Amino acid sequence: MVHTDRESAASAHLSRRTVVAVLGAVASGALLGAQRVAAAPAAATGLDDPAKKEIAMQLVSSAENSSLDWKAQYKYIEDIGDGRGYTAGIIGFCSGTGDMLDLVQLYTDRKPGNVLAKYLPALRRVNGSDSHSGLDPNYPKDWRKAAQDTAFQQAQNDERDRVYFNPAVAQGRTDGLRTLGQFIYYDAIVMHGDGDDPTSFSNIRKRALRSAKPPAQGGNETTYLNAFLDARVWAMKQEEAHSDTSRVDTEQRVFLRKGNLDLNTPLDWKVYGDSYHIG
Repeated sequence: MVHTDRESAASAHLSRRTVVAVLGAVASGALLGAQRVAAAPAAATGLDDPAKKEIAMQLVSSAENSSLDWKAQYKYIEDIGDGRGYTAGIIGFCSGTGDMLDLVQLYTDRKPGNVLAKYLPALRRVNGSDSHSGLDPNYPKDWRKAAQDTAFQQAQNDERDRVYFNPAVAQGRTDGLRTLGQFIYYDAIVMHGDGDDPTSFSNIRKRALRSAKPPAQGGNETTYLNAFLDARVWAMKQEEAHSDTSRVDTEQRVFLRKGNLDLNTPLDWKVYGDSYHIG
């Protein structure tokens, strides 16, 4: 998922991730905590409400693709020169970070002999690098062909939820955050992934906790979310291609300043200077 003409291909989408495998652990731990705050406002209508989830997909797509049509991105594939190999699909699965490998493995488990199955050995070899070895020249063409298959589309949806969306919502609920806060977490995981490096989602959150407490710890929600966004901006500026922080400044902070903690429509925002509206 990238917008190739806003700054440069590399700055458009730094497909976040570092060690995506640990997100399952984040999710399971957060889900346990979610039950402790079941009576909090976040448990009413959260980001996983179907209407709110659709808004989340559109918001992320506006930043990643300069389009609200996130479903048009199943077929997207490109090397944007960010050192992560091919970036593709609705959430920017990357050949160099493991989540693309997991996606194609899931698709193959469900539909053996699919057009991408033959690339699994190559995807294993290039994992952790920007190499296209064993993928070129036909991998992009075959990805676009696979994207016409509803089974592959569903696999993309399921991996997005397992690795990014569900852990973000679960951690948000654990922290007592309402829908906007859960979305702020989700957008951060989409860009930064999770892992041990200082700019991963977990470490952005830890940085925020030095300044403010989330509602589940007795803190003010708006104050905490501003602290988290401050930490997020710091993380983005650690890498040149992330340095345009408008997805925070002219999107998420706009909603926060308006006190729209439930992410209710109508929503108006800008990303990279482009205006968007959800009625």
